[in-house]
Amino acid sequence: MKLYYSPGACSLSPHIVALEADLPLQLEKTDIAKKTTASGEDFLKVNPKGYVPALKLDDGTVLTEGPAIVQFLADKAPASKLIPAAGTMERYRVLEWLNFISTELHKSFSPLFNPANTDARKQEARDYLARRFTTVEQQLAKTPFITGDSFTVADAYLFTVLGWGKYVNVELPKPLQEYLGRIFQRPAVQQALKEEGLI
Repeated sequence: MKLYYSPGACSLSPHIVALEADLPLQLEKTDIAKKTTASGEDFLKVNPKGYVPALKLDDGTVLTEGPAIVQFLADKAPASKLIPAAGTMERYRVLEWLNFISTELHKSFSPLFNPANTDARKQEARDYLARRFTTVEQQLAKTPFITGDSFTVADAYLFTVLGWGKYVNVELPKPLQEYLGRIFQRPAVQQALKEEGLI
């Protein structure tokens, strides 16, 4: 399998999941602005949406959207316990958090990366994120990981998105900083960050 990624983007999440699951993965660095890959591929032919992550399977099939990709990878390695079994309430809790991270956090960071946005628009995004961080804080006050006592695909995604705060002047509440610190210590996380040139 080949993962098309951009360093530190949301593609870091499936990169972490593949390493946690001990799944072999070829990495293809992608320039999102130019829509080309390090090996010279036209990225729009891989993913017409034009953004990472994209996962090319051995049969040439391409899967896009981070939350779908992490579920696919976790299901390929059930022994890793990165996602609960299909049909269980625990599985739906992980899906619930993947959706929250995607729609309420990931999307809310986007205006902060756009240089065309006004300071007022960016402050509005920061204020919105601060309110959403409260929801995450409340959950982490009850459990060490976002869905319970063990690391799941939702933690890989949450770690990735919260990590953007340092690049766009978003200060995380102390419990979220502590959470990031704990996840950062995981060997698979360290390896992914090294492979993407982030540490």
